[in-house]
Amino acid sequence: MELCHQWGMPHSRFRGHGDGTWSDLDRRKALAYAAYLKTLCPGCGTRAEEWDEEAGGDEGAYRATTHRCIGCQILADKQKTVPEGDEGHGVKLALIPTSVHAAMHLIRTHSD
Repeated sequence: MELCHQWGMPHSRFRGHGDGTWSDLDRRKALAYAAYLKTLCPGCGTRAEEWDEEAGGDEGAYRATTHRCIGCQILADKQKTVPEGDEGHGVKLALIPTSVHAAMHLIRTHSD
């Protein structure tokens, strides 16, 4: 359902059935999935019921782990170079492959 939600595709079409129109069942599934998404914590992605023992959950249902993403680290370091105030408003950071960066630089330097 996650891919169907992201792509705006009926579940029946995703499964290879139907002609791509939204059946009543497709709509009910999509609405149920949207309702489910609203129950997820935006910070950690869990549902309160998963932690609540009275609701059948378990306080030990998950463990926190650490993970270092080098891409996120590079973006955080680059973010420090963005000017404060108006000069930095609207500045967006992105990771692009080195080969693409080199090609973009080549185009800029040879377009004059």
